[in-house]
Parts: sequence; C-alpha cells; structure tokens
Amino acid sequence: MAEASGRPAVLPRTMHQRRHILDLDDFSRDEIVRVFDAADSMREVMQRDIKKVPTLRGKVIVTLFYEASTRTRVSFEIAGKALSADVVNLSASGSCVSKGVSLVDTVRTLEAMGIDAVVVRHSASGAPYLMAQHLRTSVINAGDGWHAHPTQALLDLYTMRGHFGALDGLKVVIVGDVLHSRVARSNLWGLHTMGAEVVVCAPPTLVPAAWRAGCEPQVEPPPSRLLPPVRLSYDLDEALPGADVIMVLRLQRERQQSGLLPTLREYSRRYGVNAARVALARPNALVMHPGPVNEGVEIAPDVAHGAQSVIEEQVRNGVAIRMALLYQLLGGR
Repeated sequence: MAEASGRPAVLPRTMHQRRHILDLDDFSRDEIVRVFDAADSMREVMQRDIKKVPTLRGKVIVTLFYEASTRTRVSFEIAGKALSADVVNLSASGSCVSKGVSLVDTVRTLEAMGIDAVVVRHSASGAPYLMAQHLRTSVINAGDGWHAHPTQALLDLYTMRGHFGALDGLKVVIVGDVLHSRVARSNLWGLHTMGAEVVVCAPPTLVPAAWRAGCEPQVEPPPSRLLPPVRLSYDLDEALPGADVIMVLRLQRERQQSGLLPTLREYSRRYGVNAARVALARPNALVMHPGPVNEGVEIAPDVAHGAQSVIEEQVRNGVAIRMALLYQLLGGR
C-alpha cells in the first residue's frame, strides 16, 4: 500500500482465512491484535494531507442498512473510500426491499453485480449470518438486532489499548441496558478474549436471564454458550471502585414505557454516570459510550464532555478500525 506520493505504509498480513465478520465470539486473541496493528497503520494514513491509498482500488463495497444510522454508515463509507474502494450506499426504504423482496434475494442480486463486500445493519438478530450462508461475497455485520456489533466492540477495545497499552487485567464496568445491547454483547466477547475483568451493572430487568438464574450479585455465573462469564452487580456505587473503564450504554426510552423500569428519573438516580460516580473509579479511568448519548439519563453532560470522556476518540478510531477490517478481508484478494 502506498500513498499518492509513493510513500509506503507497512501493514500486517491480511486475514486470508476469514471471509466474514459476524461477531467477536469466534475471534482469537491474535486476530484481534492483528486488526489493531493494521488500525495503527490506518490511523497514520488518516493523519496525512492526502487521506487516501490505492489498496482496494477496483473493489466494490455496498452498505445495506435496514435501520437508520449515521456514525456507523458514514464511518464505513469514509473507510472504504480512503482505501480507494467504490462504496455504494443502499437503504431499505429506497430499494427493492421496500417492495417486499427478501433479504437473501436482495443480496444475491447484489452479488451478481460483482460486489466484493456488503456491510449490513438489520433489526433482526442473525440476519448477517443468513446472508453469509448464501453468499461468497464478504459480509460485515454493522449491527443485528440485540445480538452483535463487532466493529463497534473492536473500536472500543482499540481505544482502551491506546490508553493502557494492553487489556489484560483491566477492570471494565459496563452499565446500562445489557439485555438489549448488541454493543455490550460483542464487547463482552472481545474483553473476555483479551483478558479483561468485566463487571456488568444494570437493573435486574435489563440483565439476560442466563446471568440471573441461580446467581447472587457479584457471583460469576456459570459459562454460557451464548454469553461469556462476567461478574454481575445491581449496585453501581459498589461496582465502580477500581474500575479502569466505565462503559455506559444508551438507554432507550421505550424500556421505561414497556414496564422494564419504573421511571427514567429513577434509573438515572441509581445507574446514571455522574461526576461523583466517576470519582469512585481509578483516577485515570476512561468514560466510554457507543452513542448516540442521552445526556441527563444514562450519563451527565459534564461527564460526557469531560476530561475522562473518550467518546469522540471512539468515533475517530472507528474509521481506522473499519479501514483495517476492510483491508484484512479484501486486501489480499
């Protein structure tokens, strides 16, 4: 890979053995490290005056989003174009999908047009897996239902590594609606693989039943095939001491309307991350959020924009990580 001026960028070898990126539950530690190493090189590219390299020239990437998205979709588009790929954006409302064409027929049609990868977001858990079963084209999961969001998790882990050097032994407290969070599930797999200690803190109604069954708070549940083992707490003030990272999850207002929470005010009082609670963690603790942020609900405005917040850094790192993944999948073909 070389810049327009001819200056080369040294990149790790590509992921020849992997065709799709569906979740992090099947990623090895070495694979994650290789993605991070490639992202380091991609960050260097993004800091140049000319933020473009010819690595994926001639490749065609389609972003197929059945749900509205801004940051993830734009991040993938910037990443693909920075690698000189042709990026085609396709939304469900403006395509044949709105006419009732099935997901499989849609992607088979796209594959017949000669695309090299499809980035998909879908409201149904498992939709990218269904696509991968019927395609030779690479499928990248940009979020499916409550299930997974692997590229968000990778950029979160990459942001942590940038501050701490390694993830082994870090205490990461994930607070919020874990039950409905695809971001949390992918992060849990990645953090477990990279050796971090994870504490999940949420109201009992927003915790997966696999963790609650037969488990008292702060007791590690038995390993589940569907979820990695974590420590569970219902008390945020008790969970935060010693934390290196506080990962705040977005709370959707419909959770309160569906009866899972008494009121948003009560949730904010018990689980909202404010300055006093950040002070319970380690002095250099990071505050993270996948966005979009509900300021005043799950996180206080002064914390979201404070010195320990790395929310904007997460967004910047998202481009580098997605460039790295596209390169790893398509660069060697």
